[in-house]
Amino acid sequence: MAYLVLLRHGQSLANKVNEYTGWSDSPLTEKGVKQAHAAGHALFLQHLEFTDVHTSVLVRAIKTADIVQEELHQAYLPLHKSWRLNERHYGALRGWNKDDTRQIFGPKQVALWRRSYYAVPPKLKFPVSDRRYAKLPLSSLPLAESLAMASERIIPYWVDQIAPRLLQGHNQLVVAHGSTLRAMIKFIEQISDENIDGVEVANGEPIIYDFDQQLNVLHKKIIQY
Repeated sequence: MAYLVLLRHGQSLANKVNEYTGWSDSPLTEKGVKQAHAAGHALFLQHLEFTDVHTSVLVRAIKTADIVQEELHQAYLPLHKSWRLNERHYGALRGWNKDDTRQIFGPKQVALWRRSYYAVPPKLKFPVSDRRYAKLPLSSLPLAESLAMASERIIPYWVDQIAPRLLQGHNQLVVAHGSTLRAMIKFIEQISDENIDGVEVANGEPIIYDFDQQLNVLHKKIIQY
């Protein structure tokens, strides 16, 4: 059958300073660039040839995808960018330091916002205006999202764009974000709502899935270096 690789972008500046980002852009740090190169080289050593690369419309993921394709010597591959693969929207927490929110709201509440499947962070009053989303209906622009809400836009992309290609035997690479990939992993591995809070996705560590003909997971490997 086909292989699927999930990869979280390299360290961003927001990751480094411990800030919430969500749909905000944050550039890769020097460490993040090195992580992207290392992830791409690690995948190159796996001798995987991909047919498509999927990413969000956020710079940190796009830049990581570009670097990985370069390391794979597969820069010619089509790169599909979709808002559906954006990070979970953290609403009014965007730009806040995570430690500061723990002091203000309490560690238990912050843990719920960050890891619970259903907890919704404080909402924005209005959607942020951005050219990237100009053609989307207003109802598609979140004021804040739980992981469950983010899954409602992420899983249709899996169903429509990724799964059909896997079923045709084409290896797929997804370069996205921590919460985006947690939502996909939950769906792929059929993890319960309660147990998803224990799933972490590290920056720059490729996750490789091997599937059977019905897209049941045969094998999972995380490349750490």
